[in-house]
Amino acid sequence: MSPMSNASAMDPTELSPFVYWSQTKHTLLLKVDLKDAKGVIADFTPTTLSFSANGHGARGRNAYKFQLRFYEFIDDETATFTVTDHKIELLIRKVEPAWWVRLVATPQKPHWLRIDFDRWVSEDDGELNDPPRDVREDYVEEYSNLQKQEIGYVRENAKKVYLVIYNLAMFVGYLHILIIMGVLYLRDGTASIKHTYEYVGTSFKFVQLMQYMEVMHPIFGYSKGSPLVPFFQISGRNFVLFLMIEMEPRMHDKPVVCYVFIIWSLVELVRYPYYVSQLLKRESALLTWLRYTIWIPLYPMGIVCEGVILLRSIPYIEETKRFCVDMPNKWNSTFDMVLFLKVYLLLLALPGSYLVMSHMSKLRAKKLGRGRAKPKLN
Repeated sequence: MSPMSNASAMDPTELSPFVYWSQTKHTLLLKVDLKDAKGVIADFTPTTLSFSANGHGARGRNAYKFQLRFYEFIDDETATFTVTDHKIELLIRKVEPAWWVRLVATPQKPHWLRIDFDRWVSEDDGELNDPPRDVREDYVEEYSNLQKQEIGYVRENAKKVYLVIYNLAMFVGYLHILIIMGVLYLRDGTASIKHTYEYVGTSFKFVQLMQYMEVMHPIFGYSKGSPLVPFFQISGRNFVLFLMIEMEPRMHDKPVVCYVFIIWSLVELVRYPYYVSQLLKRESALLTWLRYTIWIPLYPMGIVCEGVILLRSIPYIEETKRFCVDMPNKWNSTFDMVLFLKVYLLLLALPGSYLVMSHMSKLRAKKLGRGRAKPKLN
């Protein structure tokens, strides 16, 4: 049975620290937000808590105090508190194991009392022997409403915030490249094609190197999947960009460089906004359809353009012997870059393209369903 009397009245001139509370079925945990606290006093009764201390809180270094009348009875004999440099924690056992709907007896809670979201446990989390669950996953809407009531906004996971910023930044990077190419084409017409690498080559190298962050994301738990898949995909592009184009100035003005830049950028202009929508849980039928459909024309075109770049690079490498290792040398070994490119081309044209296309086809069937119609653009 709940104590029905109201919380004790407090002098409006008294300062109260922020107090964050959480619970399990058997205990309450209160965290008092005071740094370098001195003279801490916590008096417990079966229904109340009176607290006072000197420390650095929301109003600077001052004397702080508060009183609470609990929703149900507590075991005042076993209640304890711990003082650290940054906070004071009070551990309180409930007399009757139960989930409290609130901490205080009255529906109106003090303005300085807040929920400790980092330690909040719901009733459905079950007993201690059950696998741990996250209330944020079980009650997404309720959790968001609680946060809005307590702190005025919804706190986001740091990893989620980082991933949203990363994907938006990459989207802006590729959009910047396409805008520059479009402006140049409107100004100079087809004559701008041979100057593509001159104007956007540096930007393209930057965003392509930044993509290696996507290899690190699964390693550090920021995303699911294997790091090997993005590593090979990104390294394949960078092999063409840095070794075949950047290191051979005669390739810079080739029209195929402009075409491959457009294809790569168009793929990313759909992929990164799609990832942002998934992170924010804002499903877009059109964006999903584009993500799993635009590859159908662009991937074959990209493979053809990359193949053309490799073929055009072979005569230059034969002439310069760049990346080739001839005998004799201290390693007593040889490497023929021309032969390597021919084998690479063969693998890119046959098994490589088949594996990529079949993988994307399976993803499309799984996400969109076979025979699903294109969404209406209303």
